[in-house]
Amino acid sequence: MKTSRRQFFGLAAGGAALAAAPLGRATATPVKTGARILILGAGAAGAALANQLSTRLDGAKITILDPRKQHWYQPGFTLIAAGLKPASYSVSGTGDWLPSGVEWIEEGAAEVDPEGKKVVTTGGTALEYDFLFVATGLKLDYAAIEGMSLDLIGKDGIGSVYAGPDYAEKTWAEMNRFTDKGGLALFSRPATEMKCAGAPLKYTFLTEDYLTRKGTRSNSKIVYAAHNKALFGVPIVSEKVRMLYEERGIDTVYEHVMKKIDPVRKIATFTTPEGDKELGYDFTNVIPPMRAPDVILNSPLPWADKWVGQGWVEVDKHTLRHTRYPEVFAVGDIAGVPKGKTAASVKWQVPVAVDQLVAQIEGRESKESYNGYTSCPLITRIGSAMLVEFDYKDNLVPSFPGLIAPLEELWISWLMKEIALKPTYNAMLRGRA
Repeated sequence: MKTSRRQFFGLAAGGAALAAAPLGRATATPVKTGARILILGAGAAGAALANQLSTRLDGAKITILDPRKQHWYQPGFTLIAAGLKPASYSVSGTGDWLPSGVEWIEEGAAEVDPEGKKVVTTGGTALEYDFLFVATGLKLDYAAIEGMSLDLIGKDGIGSVYAGPDYAEKTWAEMNRFTDKGGLALFSRPATEMKCAGAPLKYTFLTEDYLTRKGTRSNSKIVYAAHNKALFGVPIVSEKVRMLYEERGIDTVYEHVMKKIDPVRKIATFTTPEGDKELGYDFTNVIPPMRAPDVILNSPLPWADKWVGQGWVEVDKHTLRHTRYPEVFAVGDIAGVPKGKTAASVKWQVPVAVDQLVAQIEGRESKESYNGYTSCPLITRIGSAMLVEFDYKDNLVPSFPGLIAPLEELWISWLMKEIALKPTYNAMLRGRA
């Protein structure tokens, strides 16, 4: 399927107009309430929640708790690590995205007490609430990999796209050096739930593409170590990636989970069903286990019988409301739902959680429901990508049927990632998408 430049820019313009337009419900008369609403986290989910809540409610006391002064546009990390954008591309100010009238406390949460309906800040202040939105994001647990630490990123063949804009830039510098000469490239992902599960696959594709462009592919071997028996959680997408890896000579080993790295010997150790195995590397993109921040992990909020030890908040997968504490919601990476750890998922989750709350205040039942929508612009080389969108049932749910085929490598899908995604994301932060 081919799409002309004119078609793409027409699509992008239409998407931008849609993103800038207020949500239908947001045009309704705001609901009067004196409710105390506390949001934990001012990232993508937290900022979008603050903006939509301030529009939907009149008189509510909305407080957002987050010590971070910088907002990171995380979908841009792969582009930074591909040498296509500077680190500054993903950095803005947290306060730039928060609406007037919302109180921003620049502290973290030290304790969450859903029984007493209060949160204690790292500064020792107790904040009582009527409704709580948990939007803390997740923790990158580098310490869970023996021998790994942030100060290794950008040295001796070690990269890590997820760690932040500056680390993504260091990862690019290391990958660029590696692809100049070639060698052994090793890629993997953790066995925990993780944000943007397509990112490990993307960076494998990108490294292979740079090796090919530089003429060093024949000098190189690429190994992808899958954590289970598949390459992606959606079977049809997993099979497509398997076919592309085979076509491009990328070797795959299954049921390998990194547990240790030795930067001196350049060897990574993996747990496998047959016992520990060592794999060497000249370049590797380390992706750590991911789990809830300690304050949530150690609170009463996580699931007790699902994702044990990971700490995702126990919510109904359709309403995003806590199953034991009806005044608590979780949105974004921290939500304990089967899918949905992407920025695109936040775009769909926030209006659902907000309407569930507004309906509760109004004494009605909300009809809004989250279907698990998750989107992954899966880059396969510079200039082409597959725009993969799916739901809880692993159905492909393309936003542009007839224009963008989800399992085809397309230029238009690449441009959606490189150009159109960030304006849509920014509109989401403002509560308009």
